[in-house]
Amino acid sequence: MALLVGLALSGHGATVGGAAAPAEGPPTDTFTPVVVSPLAPHTAPVLGTDGKYHVVYELMLVNAKAPPATLQRLAVLDARDRSRVLATFEGNDVVGHMRTLLPRPATDGTIESNGARFFFIELTFRSPADVPRRVVHRLDLLAEAGPGAQASTPLTYTVTPFDIRGQLVPRMGPPLKGKAWVAANGCCTADITHRGSVQSINGGLFDAQRYAIDWMRLDDQGRFVHGDPSKVENYTAYGADVIAVDDAAVVDALDELDDQVPGQLPDPNSITLRTVDGNHVVLDLGAGYYAFYAHLQKGSVRVKVGDKVKRGQLLGKLGNSGNTSAPHLHFHVMSGASVLGSDGAPYVIDGFQLSGQVDAAKFDAAPTIEGQWGRDHLDPPLSRPRAYPLNLNIVDFPS
Repeated sequence: MALLVGLALSGHGATVGGAAAPAEGPPTDTFTPVVVSPLAPHTAPVLGTDGKYHVVYELMLVNAKAPPATLQRLAVLDARDRSRVLATFEGNDVVGHMRTLLPRPATDGTIESNGARFFFIELTFRSPADVPRRVVHRLDLLAEAGPGAQASTPLTYTVTPFDIRGQLVPRMGPPLKGKAWVAANGCCTADITHRGSVQSINGGLFDAQRYAIDWMRLDDQGRFVHGDPSKVENYTAYGADVIAVDDAAVVDALDELDDQVPGQLPDPNSITLRTVDGNHVVLDLGAGYYAFYAHLQKGSVRVKVGDKVKRGQLLGKLGNSGNTSAPHLHFHVMSGASVLGSDGAPYVIDGFQLSGQVDAAKFDAAPTIEGQWGRDHLDPPLSRPRAYPLNLNIVDFPS
């Protein structure tokens, strides 16, 4: 597997606030009633189809004191130059980026005593030179001001150093072939569909689907589906070849679940960790990265655990098995073989063309995916080598 190494820097130890304790004299401590920790150990910027570098990660905020704590503002600062503010979230933006642990959207910025919230962060940079090695986070909040305080008062403190240039970004081929593929439910927003699917697995919290994409396909009339939408065969994507993104080893495969009837989700009581993503394949790409393909057709999976595959090799057929309401290929890259108990990783695809964009506002507001969605095409398409497809991009892969 080829790797982009230009933005990768080794991690370093850190203390709260990013500063070491003085060599002499008592330490300078800060009372922090809301403690903050990153969900992932580190991340890296990834080049999107918009030509910009995107960084996404999540923080866990825990109110460890008795009075409620209300987050009023959260700023992301360059750890080396704290006068450089990379992003500020306040007012409605605070609430819009907070999630409960369920996870569900927060209704306000208040964290109850002994409570916790996720905070979703997205940063965008124009060039690699603009991306700092590390960030810290400044909180403005109403919370307990000191041990034993009985009421919430205004506080400001800076905590939680986090490396955003601390890993390699894997480069690979596409998981599909042909034209008019739509990157549904993709990066990079605070949307809860994929990125908000934080799971409690093996004693930890993991966001394996942080960079996941649901690949759906348009026909020559710009339709995801034609005719009766309850029939899987009427979806343009159904039955498409799903291929290996790189030379790899198969470490997991399932091929025993029937397709769901489109428009219906399976009985929640029937879902297990093994079956939630339907028939699937997991590839060990090397260098600590794994590729996950979900919702494949029953009987179509061509590989088994222990097989070695080559880039472009057929793995199976796109289907509608597992927890899905319409045929698509769910694809993501992660830091381990567990499809839910691993950290979701950014990646780039070697070569494809950006051929259009589905209108996000219309797509999110539509009650179904019926109708025409492929009207906003680029003529000619734009080449996007070594990039990551962004939400609702229409892309053409090599045939």
